[in-house]
Order: sequence, then structure tokens, then C-alpha cells
Amino acid sequence: MSNALELATGYIALWNETAPQRRRALLAESWAEDATYADPLIQRAGHAEIDALIAAVQARFPGLRFALDGRVDGHGEHLRFSWTLGPEGGEPVVKGTDFALTEGGRFKAVIGFLDQAPADAA
Repeated sequence: MSNALELATGYIALWNETAPQRRRALLAESWAEDATYADPLIQRAGHAEIDALIAAVQARFPGLRFALDGRVDGHGEHLRFSWTLGPEGGEPVVKGTDFALTEGGRFKAVIGFLDQAPADAA
């Protein structure tokens, strides 16, 4: 997968986009209509549910930003990358690793793992 970094960068940009219209446009461009997202706390399917999830995370952690953390790996239609969520230039409050299946350059399924999270994250 030659565009692994590009896909992961776009994924992070989506999670950082706070303008609802722009976020939904990015979601439509980069995720399949029937895409799924799952992590230890939640499971969502389709653009509307994934958009609502991102908005809820932004509301839960106002002003914090996602960033890629380390190397992005990809092969075939599979992608793996780690990320952080924290104040820009500050210590992250959440860290995670996501594994994704893509199809035609769009996310089809994302499975996230939380490597570090506040005790009250649930």
C-alpha cells in the first residue's frame, strides 16, 4: 500500500475536523458508506454513526488534537498506525493503535485499541 501515510494522515484530519459539514465531506470522501468502526468502548457503522462518534469524542475532549505517533504500516488493503490525543505540544491524555481494512483507497473497517486512556474514559 503506497499511500498508507496519506490514508492515516487523512484519518487523523477527519478526527480533528470540528466543522460538521467539512467533517461529513471528509468522511464521505475517505470512508465507504457501510464502513464500520469499533474500539473497546463503542461500535458504529455507516457515515452518520461514525460522524456522531467523532463529534462526541470532540465534545468529551474539547480543544485536544489527534496526531500520528510513530510509523504508519501498510500492506495490501491493510493499515496499522498509532495516534495520540492531547493538547498541541503537550502530553497526550489518550494513546491508541488502529488497524484498518481499506477498499479502493477508502476505509472499510477500523478496529481501534486504547493503549492509554483516562480512568473515566468509558
